[in-house]
Amino acid sequence: MPKLSELRYLLLQIRDANDPIGPQEVDCFAKTLGCGNGDIATLNLLNERLTTAKLDAVEAVLIGGSGDYSAAGESEWLENVFSDLRMLVDTRKPTFASCWGFQAIARALGGRCIHDPAHAELGTIELTLTTAGHADPLFGELGSPFLGLAGHEDHVVELPPGAILLASSATVAQQAFKLAEAPVYCTQFHPELELATYLERVAAYPQYVEKIAGTTLEVFGQQCQDTPQSRQLLSRFARLVEEYTLLIEGRVANQ
Repeated sequence: MPKLSELRYLLLQIRDANDPIGPQEVDCFAKTLGCGNGDIATLNLLNERLTTAKLDAVEAVLIGGSGDYSAAGESEWLENVFSDLRMLVDTRKPTFASCWGFQAIARALGGRCIHDPAHAELGTIELTLTTAGHADPLFGELGSPFLGLAGHEDHVVELPPGAILLASSATVAQQAFKLAEAPVYCTQFHPELELATYLERVAAYPQYVEKIAGTTLEVFGQQCQDTPQSRQLLSRFARLVEEYTLLIEGRVANQ
């Protein structure tokens, strides 16, 4: 069985080739998961399709955010992505999806996501756990309320069948869910980011600071807080992956 330091991940990205946040996203997930950058392979859903062969090569999948692409639209490209995500869920491969990934999995499985600037969130937000969140092995230890780093104009207004709501904010009710029938966790906020990398991320898309926060990047940065509690989610996810891999290998060995 792979140890925590030996787990292999596949990060599904939605980014242009020249997007400087592409490599930063790998760095952030690696640091928060406690693995090396080389343990995270990447696949860009803008021009690649997910396959079972690529899934077989890793123990878990990660899905990141996207500053330039909406999960609320309609296009052939998005339909291909949704098809790939349904295949991913069907394999029961452990998955952690944040922001865009949260929205895309919700839509792929029959939920509803809309573009809604009136309910946009940017910066440090307060989140509260649901009853299911309090009982969850990843979320329960966070306590309630806890803080997360957010940046989105789209949001999920209806979870898909089989999704269990884990956390909400005052502005957006659907902030985190897990699937009842697969080891899949999704968050609208960004547990893979710390304050410094979050502000780097926001600086790459400066138009949103003025549009959503109504201030300058400098003032906005002073208003944000770090969120060490929510970052614990990914270290706990890594332990879940380790335990799940042991369970699967045990089943195979006993067949």
